[in-house]
Amino acid sequence: MEEKQILLTPELSYRLGAIDVGSNSIRLIIAEPLRDGSYRILDEEKAPARLGKGLSTTGTLSRDGVQQALEALRRMKQIAIGYQVRELSVIATCAVREATDGPAFVARVKAELDLDIEVISAEREAHLAFTSVARSFQLEGKNVAVADTGGGSTEIILASGNVVEAICGTPLGAVRVTELFGANQPMSNEQLEKMLDYIDRELRRSTRSALLEPHVLIGSGGTFTTLAEMVMANKGQAGLPVRGCEVYRADVRHMLDKLRKLPVEARANLPGLSPDRTDIIVAGVAIIDRLMRHFELNRVTIHDRGVRDGLLLQMIDRQNGTSGDKAIDRDAAIDRFASTCGVDLVHVRHVAKLAGEIYAGLAGPLGLDLKDRALLEAAARLQDVGYLINYEQHHKHSYYLILNSRLPGFQPQELELIANLARYHRGSGPKKKHDNFRQLGTRDQQRVRQLTAILRVAGGLDRTNTQAVRSVTVDTKEREVTILVQADSDPEVDIWTATARAEHMIKAFELEKLDIHWRRTHGSNGNGSVPGLVRTTQRQPAEER
Repeated sequence: MEEKQILLTPELSYRLGAIDVGSNSIRLIIAEPLRDGSYRILDEEKAPARLGKGLSTTGTLSRDGVQQALEALRRMKQIAIGYQVRELSVIATCAVREATDGPAFVARVKAELDLDIEVISAEREAHLAFTSVARSFQLEGKNVAVADTGGGSTEIILASGNVVEAICGTPLGAVRVTELFGANQPMSNEQLEKMLDYIDRELRRSTRSALLEPHVLIGSGGTFTTLAEMVMANKGQAGLPVRGCEVYRADVRHMLDKLRKLPVEARANLPGLSPDRTDIIVAGVAIIDRLMRHFELNRVTIHDRGVRDGLLLQMIDRQNGTSGDKAIDRDAAIDRFASTCGVDLVHVRHVAKLAGEIYAGLAGPLGLDLKDRALLEAAARLQDVGYLINYEQHHKHSYYLILNSRLPGFQPQELELIANLARYHRGSGPKKKHDNFRQLGTRDQQRVRQLTAILRVAGGLDRTNTQAVRSVTVDTKEREVTILVQADSDPEVDIWTATARAEHMIKAFELEKLDIHWRRTHGSNGNGSVPGLVRTTQRQPAEER
């Protein structure tokens, strides 16, 4: 939860402020919201505090950096008060997040300056950067990698259009890599190769589980904008807008080779390079070069905003009252997300209905938690969002898309369970060799096994995608379960598919037998069941399984 710091009574002008306490610098932006959800910048301030200097070796914040940060934050607060901002949000990223004395720094800022710093996770930092990019560029129909490079880390966001599939955090910050490899001095070929090899290894490690292959790379953060300014100055284009500028890898390689041979003093004379980046620019450009190599992309598009912009946009959305009743938000958010991903809403809503009915019938006799029904139904409605990427592995893509969706009304633990349910609605069942399943607790693993088993059967009951099966009821006697299928005519294919998937339910709930019967909705004989249309799946003896 973000801390709202009220510096002004509400009746005054609606102005917002955001401060980003980074590893390399601290930045303030003062803005006035506009009716279209964007904003007009009134003022900006930057202070190169270098809080992350030496962090990789000491594990603590730089003593000089802490003092400079306190002085910078004091000035920035006074500027915000001068502009009469209504709300000031202060966030801290990698350095404060990782440092052992990070909490002490936050407490000191509160005690001395009465400012509340929210130390955000790498995931939240990535989402803020992506929010900024998504509001500035047309992403629809594109597989995109967004890289946000700071002093201590680089967050990589992989997305299809405006939907995030994966967030990959890396320790590849310009300050950190500089300190590890001495990139603040001229570098030999051997030194450079060691640094590049390290960056390559970290990129492979951090993205090894990512499935999406990006077609576009967008770079956010001071390292990217500095690179663009140097390249543009080198081509006689100094002074042109940086946002949207495209830098080719040949230019990046040329700039890297030029910079790494120069001492810091000589780098200061290069057009486009600000003095506070002369010692860390080689590592920064090297990170960009290897990102392009890793994703096999020949150009990077530069974004001149980032985390602070994303924070302001979210503050404006909140001020505009985008959130309302939690239940309504959850339901609407699920539909919006599924629709964005091209899901057949009629089909998945019907599967959710059938899954919920099966769960309700099992809950009492088998002692299930009724609260899990909502998670099961949400998973049913979101199971096919992976179609946005491709069909063949859509269940795996669904897992990552849901996990990174930040759907309103759901806690992170709930989204993790929903993502796992979607992951196993088809294909192989849950296995402990799967990272996503192994990291769950024992109780949650059991919940995933049971709920996905129900989801598979419910999906089978609409295999024809016609909603022929109107509803189901469940009869449970000891370890034997009967599912009565309500339909106007024989839903043969749907029942056949559900029966083929029934073994998952038998194993998950340790049943002896699972029967699926068709019961006519209209015009039935006797009690409504039709003999000869019973599909039965029995539990095999252990030695036969």
